Amino acid sequence: MSSFLVTLLGDAFWSAIAAIGFAILFNVPRRALLGCTVAAATGHALRTWVMHLGLPIEPATLLAATTIGFMGDYLARRYESPTAIFTVPAVIPMVPGTFAFRTMLGILEITNMGVFGSTPVLVEASLNAVKTGLILAALAGGIIAPRLLFRRNTPVV
Repeated sequence: MSSFLVTLLGDAFWSAIAAIGFAILFNVPRRALLGCTVAAATGHALRTWVMHLGLPIEPATLLAATTIGFMGDYLARRYESPTAIFTVPAVIPMVPGTFAFRTMLGILEITNMGVFGSTPVLVEASLNAVKTGLILAALAGGIIAPRLLFRRNTPVV
């Protein structure tokens, strides 16, 4: 087995564990836990795979979140449940915590440095902030994509 395949399977496993934890925290019904797990593992592994192929993290996240959105839409119809119980726990492992943390560290460093000499830190903090925002937008856009594309006139469940 190749090392990348092992990495991909590990990525899918740990994202599924995180999704189960958040699903339990959000009181998702037991019958829906498997769907949350599969959606999270599939989405995160897909993001890792396309990033390995050279796609930047932002469009890779959009592709993965859109996949999770379609899976959640299907599972919601199958189990007659709200889409959010499948999609929200599944995308939480892709929330850009590292980039947000680096943004906040940069801002704190700038406040300690003063005006002089803080330009490189400001640039890095700004780039991390933009990356965080784009990834969060990709997650939101991906989750809602099936509803926007196919079910425009139905109420949000």
